[in-house]
Amino acid sequence: MAEIFTRHRQPWNSDEVAKLRTLAGKGKGLKEIAKALNRSEESTKERAKDDGIGIAKLR
Repeated sequence: MAEIFTRHRQPWNSDEVAKLRTLAGKGKGLKEIAKALNRSEESTKERAKDDGIGIAKLR
């Protein structure tokens, strides 16, 4: 029987959202912000989109 992958979906607290806003404001990339918050890139991108926070696209 195969293992079923489940998402753990930890709720975002206000400190994490504030840190997300700060790092995005400084022009940090998605990967760097996600690592600083100890969250997945997908989760970080989704939360930023929901809150209307723009994340810099690093090339």
